[in-house]
Amino acid sequence: MPVACYAVEFPAFQPAMRIITAISRTNPAVVTTSFNHQYTDGLIVRLDIPLANGMQQISGIPYPVTVTGGTTFSVPVDATSFDVYVDTECCCVVPVGEVNNQLTNATRNVLPY
Repeated sequence: MPVACYAVEFPAFQPAMRIITAISRTNPAVVTTSFNHQYTDGLIVRLDIPLANGMQQISGIPYPVTVTGGTTFSVPVDATSFDVYVDTECCCVVPVGEVNNQLTNATRNVLPY
């Protein structure tokens, strides 16, 4: 049973940290978040995954995202041979950079809604 994880769904500053519920073993890898991530294509994120959750091959490395849905995005990595991701502890996706103006807008508190 997963540990209770918490993230604010509509924080003042965007983009925000999100809880990871699944990561596919595909090429490219697809990440699913617990609720709408509000990310845009090109945002650079880091996936923080504890050892107990597996898939350490993808943890801690910055990747640009390609948004595929409200709660999903892909990262440009072939995860077909990676360890299986298991949702046992709190895993998060953390925005760390940009190739667009989304993080710049966050410092100006420009909300997307």
